[in-house]
Amino acid sequence: MKVVSLLTDFGDFYPGVMKGVILSLTPEARIVDITHSVEPQNILQGAFLLYHSFRYFRNAVHVAVVDPGVGSERRALVIEGKNHFFIGPDNGILYPSAAEDGIKAAYSIKEEISELVGELSSTFHGRDIFAPAAAMVVRGDYTYFEEIEKEKLEKLELFDCSIMGNKVRCRVVYVDRFGNVVTNLREVKGKGFYFRGVEFPFVKTYSDVDVGEPLSLIGSFGTLELSVREGSAGEMLGIKRGGGWIELEVL
Repeated sequence: MKVVSLLTDFGDFYPGVMKGVILSLTPEARIVDITHSVEPQNILQGAFLLYHSFRYFRNAVHVAVVDPGVGSERRALVIEGKNHFFIGPDNGILYPSAAEDGIKAAYSIKEEISELVGELSSTFHGRDIFAPAAAMVVRGDYTYFEEIEKEKLEKLELFDCSIMGNKVRCRVVYVDRFGNVVTNLREVKGKGFYFRGVEFPFVKTYSDVDVGEPLSLIGSFGTLELSVREGSAGEMLGIKRGGGWIELEVL
């Protein structure tokens, strides 16, 4: 039984339709939802969450669809890694995970694969292209795949931070449901950070500060998070979503 993971920004009934397509073509597939709550069109966030999720599966097929360019000339991909397959648009969302796994081969998905579903929408390639592609990978059927040069895949750098003196420039990946501001900064030096008039002392755990106090720490993804114990750093700082750049002063 092959595991197929799904990660999208769809939010509502669309993932259920994708599951229906996959199971109608490969009833033996086992489908696992990573998340369907990626912020709309936030490719960086989707890539980040996939990168920190795929490694906890074993020999799985990962479908990641955050696709602002749906219906355009961008390619639909299957990337074969050493241990996993990655399926989605060629907009960078797959690349960090596939590169980490080790890319063996890359394929462009032919639009004719939509014949397995019976239609091709210009707005729902998750249903018409990526879901049937996942089913074909599970079956080991490459009929609708055409090999392409893996060196020409769209790349995305997850950890593109810069340090100049006591200033650190990094990106907010997302704000989680607890209000933690999750960044892409992995290298942390100093006693804390100053940002938007607030000091965030660098600590090991939330309990190192009093309730309601700001803090910074390395979260479960191995990157810097700005937090408030039992509160919301996102609300404190006026940050509601990811994708933007911020500049922190190192204390």
